[in-house]
Amino acid sequence: MRVVIQRVSKANVTVDGKTTGSIGNGLIILVGFEHTDTLEDLDWMVGKITRLRIFNDSDGIMNLSVSDIDGEILVVSQFTLHAKTKKGNRPSYIQAASPDIAISLYKKFISMLEQATGKPIAKGIFGAHMEVSLVNSGPVTIIIDSKNRDL
Repeated sequence: MRVVIQRVSKANVTVDGKTTGSIGNGLIILVGFEHTDTLEDLDWMVGKITRLRIFNDSDGIMNLSVSDIDGEILVVSQFTLHAKTKKGNRPSYIQAASPDIAISLYKKFISMLEQATGKPIAKGIFGAHMEVSLVNSGPVTIIIDSKNRDL
């Protein structure tokens, strides 16, 4: 499971010209699943994301989590996070989970985030062509991979 997290002042996702998810201050999470991901990966990632201290405290130090600031979260599925570019110029997505596996993980991930934050999670539509707009605050961008927890 791989995520790209961006601290935002606002973000939204649209499908066919209709907004499916919109947030103010908080996090946008681009998430890609691989075929070996488990509920343990989801649990670890939800804990990491909700406790990640990347929001400024009153002294201007990144010392607060999205939960601490009562921030919002927007989740967008993105299988291309598992692109392999070693050979040739066309990325391979062989590590990405098939849709039947990824959809289940995506829904469970959102449910677990809602449970952890006590708030509804804004989202895109799995498998749709989405347009994502955001204002990155900082900028702050973090990449986390559940299979490489040393990063």
